[in-house]
Amino acid sequence: MSTKYQFNKKKGKQMHVNNGTANGCGASHTITPGPFRFHGTFTALITPFTNSGEIDSESFQKQIERQIVGGVDGIVPCGTTGESPTLSFEEHIQVIDLAVKFADGRVRVLAGTGGNSTDEAIYLTEEAERVGADGSLQVTPYYNKPSQAGLFAHFSAIARKTALPIILYNVPSRCGVDIAADTVCRIIRENKNVVGIKVANGSLSYVRELRERCGPFFTILSGDDALTLKFITSGKANGIVSVVSNIFPDTVATLVRRARAGDVAGATPIHEELLPLIEAIFLEGNPVGVKSAMEQIGLDGGAVRLPLVEVCSQTAAAIRKALNGGLIHA
Repeated sequence: MSTKYQFNKKKGKQMHVNNGTANGCGASHTITPGPFRFHGTFTALITPFTNSGEIDSESFQKQIERQIVGGVDGIVPCGTTGESPTLSFEEHIQVIDLAVKFADGRVRVLAGTGGNSTDEAIYLTEEAERVGADGSLQVTPYYNKPSQAGLFAHFSAIARKTALPIILYNVPSRCGVDIAADTVCRIIRENKNVVGIKVANGSLSYVRELRERCGPFFTILSGDDALTLKFITSGKANGIVSVVSNIFPDTVATLVRRARAGDVAGATPIHEELLPLIEAIFLEGNPVGVKSAMEQIGLDGGAVRLPLVEVCSQTAAAIRKALNGGLIHA
């Protein structure tokens, strides 16, 4: 545990004891190719729970093995899809540790270690680094809605406390605040280990602006399965942090590889095949839909934790209909 911070094991109880261009992010910081590039398909892992609410490590290992066999480039434990708000600090670190051990160096582990308390995010990031994660995914602070100056200070404070490469996560629909492109540029100019961003604000123009201003080596990942093809082919994004790849990792990995290679004709039919399922699994939010889909094709996604509950019968039927449209090949 960090000597600077002490945390109760239950989350929520915290105690203190680029490429520079004229219009870009500035010549003082250039992102260059290196060993920590997060490109391709990264699966936002679900966290499987037993019926009694415990983490099901055996199912988690099987899930990660299936992702690796399916050809993904990385996994993301402890994101929203992994029900991170319901995990205690101890469980959060346990899940990251298990992901690192089960991946065993075969794919990258981009650990979700963000929070709306900067101290908490620092602690979780330090612990992720300690157990061997390859990078940190840092969500925009939610609920307290910091200003752009606050976002810069928050992400910079975290970056200073870790050697891990950091991917920012911009998801205003959940967090209530959008990271402005100017702020992204300022963050990466001042923090050399901030190397990319997951974009889930639905804006292709935002992706294009970031690519132009932050240079070719700044990682941009789609945070929305429905927009992956567009973001890669039209916005020069580098890949996806995918939810639907929990169900079909091989299909999503093929889509992303073809899109990144410029094979739009080969990628488009896959995108169109996946789209009804993507829409169905988000009818009641995430991850209740993806866990329902996994169960319907015989995969053990496990129970969900309150305040989430299982999908209603109508949503389950919509998911089943999408799966029956030719996608079932688990």
